[in-house]
Amino acid sequence: MITDPAYEVAPWTLRESELNLQVLPQSESVFALSNGHIGWRGNLDEGEPNGLPGSYLNGLYESHPLPYAEAGYGDPESGQTVINVTNGKIIRLLVDDEPFDLRYGTIRAHERELDLRDGVLRRVCEWVSPAGRAVRVTSTRMVSFTHRAVAAIAYEVEPLDGSVRVVVQSELVANEEVPRSKGDPRRAAALENPLMPEENAAAGTRLRLVHSTARSKLRLAAAADHVVDGPDTTKLSSESDDDVSRLTVTSVLESGQRLRVEKYVAYGWSATRSLPALRDQADAALVGARDTGWDGLLAQQRSYLDDFWDRADVEVDGDTEIQQAVRFGLFHVLQAGARAEERAIPAKGLTGSGYDGHTFWDAETCVLPVLTFTSPRATAEVLRWRHNTLPAAQERARQLGLAGAAFPWRTINGDEASGYWPAGTAAFHINADIADSVARYVTTTGDRDFEENIGLELLTETARLWRSLGHHDHSGAFHIDGVTGPDEYSAISDDNAYTNLMAQANLVAAADAAERHPRRAHELGITDEETAAWRDAAAAMTLPYNDELGVHEQSKGFTRHQVWNFAETDPAQYPLLLNYAYFDLYRKQVVKQADLVLAMFLRGDAFEHAQKIRNFAYYEPLTVRDSSLSAYCQSIIAAEVGHLQLAYDYLGESALIDLGDLENNSRDGLHIAALAGTWTALVSGLGGMRLFDGDPIRFAPRLPDALSRIAFRLAFRGRRLRVEVTRTKATYTLAAGEPIEVLHYEKPFMLTDEHPVSRDLPKITHLPQPAQPPGRAPRRRNQRPS
Repeated sequence: MITDPAYEVAPWTLRESELNLQVLPQSESVFALSNGHIGWRGNLDEGEPNGLPGSYLNGLYESHPLPYAEAGYGDPESGQTVINVTNGKIIRLLVDDEPFDLRYGTIRAHERELDLRDGVLRRVCEWVSPAGRAVRVTSTRMVSFTHRAVAAIAYEVEPLDGSVRVVVQSELVANEEVPRSKGDPRRAAALENPLMPEENAAAGTRLRLVHSTARSKLRLAAAADHVVDGPDTTKLSSESDDDVSRLTVTSVLESGQRLRVEKYVAYGWSATRSLPALRDQADAALVGARDTGWDGLLAQQRSYLDDFWDRADVEVDGDTEIQQAVRFGLFHVLQAGARAEERAIPAKGLTGSGYDGHTFWDAETCVLPVLTFTSPRATAEVLRWRHNTLPAAQERARQLGLAGAAFPWRTINGDEASGYWPAGTAAFHINADIADSVARYVTTTGDRDFEENIGLELLTETARLWRSLGHHDHSGAFHIDGVTGPDEYSAISDDNAYTNLMAQANLVAAADAAERHPRRAHELGITDEETAAWRDAAAAMTLPYNDELGVHEQSKGFTRHQVWNFAETDPAQYPLLLNYAYFDLYRKQVVKQADLVLAMFLRGDAFEHAQKIRNFAYYEPLTVRDSSLSAYCQSIIAAEVGHLQLAYDYLGESALIDLGDLENNSRDGLHIAALAGTWTALVSGLGGMRLFDGDPIRFAPRLPDALSRIAFRLAFRGRRLRVEVTRTKATYTLAAGEPIEVLHYEKPFMLTDEHPVSRDLPKITHLPQPAQPPGRAPRRRNQRPS
């Protein structure tokens, strides 16, 4: 955890006003730039010191064996791990032959700023070498949203106290040394120098390296070109070998002179394309970037983000930290998916190598809902990636003796990479999470072409899995047994409520979509008997309930388990999975991340309001939030049932997960799902937005005492909506598009572009706040002064 503020609070920027080497690994994640295809961690330009070098290409990985003490049928044989690809960020500087290294000499000033509107990382450093020569180094870095394969840097050096001789070395570097893994030694061996050289070149200002991976058989090309502007004394030379391609620029700078280097870097990778084809691809991307020029790239970046913020911005009055954090989160969510284009969204985006670069269920459940309402094309591209991996999911289902498709719990390439069955394959709810994302995308955009050509097959194959995994009992009730829900402290359970409810929606959505697209349904072999079986299973789905307690059970029999001994659990023993055996966690009432509470958000139509109140009160004292995915949905339901201060507290936890390094692991990459959850906690929690297929979009907004106003924008069915909430009223504006019906606290009205519509807010009944496990309550956020 960052105990002292590391970043200045401002509405549109994130600024670090001094270099703190203790926070450097976290700052590298926070200042990471990406477009969903290329990811550059926020390492210093000169490369050292660093916490974790990181340059990533979405989907580029190396394979490694998965270890098992005992073999078991169905266990995946190999895993995938994201690798640190060729680094194009490196620009080294020597001042009178002394390396520019902030561990030596004197730092007069050092500032870095992530600009959320311009989409660049700026740096200014004034440094005095050990020999007493002072220079100012200025750099601006971007990963382009408009040129998918391109990243660029503008780098300037100027003397501060007279003439100085400088050498700038701009490099492409492969197989950088990275921290050794403390886990499986076979994985570490597979990832040591993972790139095998195939070609290197340096000519004039152009650099290129081509490598491939040994096991996954992927090929990577990285190329760079430069524009150099300096005094007449400036000279250039270039050289290359297997793992380094370098342009060296030398110059003597007098007072008032500058040396400026503009560096354009292009990447390409493929599993099938030849070396010449990949080389030409990278070179062509460079030509496009050079022709656009630095100023052109900056202008395009700003224009892209202006359009994004126009349809996605969230305003928060009364809490400057939350205001900064929600925009920071939206920016990184956009970076994770904007140009992924038929690739997954990893749990860390492209900001670090945490979780081995894998994607999980939280991409569909937490991240894609935000993109669906702000950048819907990105959602469609991720779902196309899932569709592309359908053959692997179908083969996995056959291996497990099931029909349909069994999508992987964690993966990069579509193959299951989780070696632990209870918290991996048994979490079949990933199927329903994908189906939910398909249904939400179609409902939100009205894209029936996508539903017919992509969505229907995903809905069908996931529905087929549920029909074969579950069963009807003697009374006709439908059960899904032996599964793990979102709460990974309760594994291999019968009738997990979240799984059953999401599977129920999956089955109905598949049947409905098949009826809308009969020709495509026929092609997929869907019969009337099959859709009828889906509907029968959905109608008979079991939802466990404890009549004595008056609450829904997270899974069958959960409320009869022994309650975890929270009173004797030391705060240092959280997260529990690092200090207690899973067998003990699995047989107790203790919740890692909100499970039933998440179901009450995503399937709120399945619960009465009074049930939500009782359920929330029951599960709060059991939920320890050992997962970053928990706080945002607890915030949403807390707001819905009337615990507005608690909702606000959980909102703060989700918002500051990385800016405050609350889980002490932001060095490995950002928590993209939790950052996305900040938006959802504001829009669906305090804004009360809900959307069910076939119904109008609805809002039930409310504010905690600390906030005086929130406003948010949405892209919805070809329209742009704006919702503003104050203490007494909500105002709805149709910024673009055709008139639309909206529900305000279940009361409908027509919204047109002629004028906004305002509605009063009802008085909220504040209920007694439930307790959390000892020591696990969220940090209370300050009230707004009255």
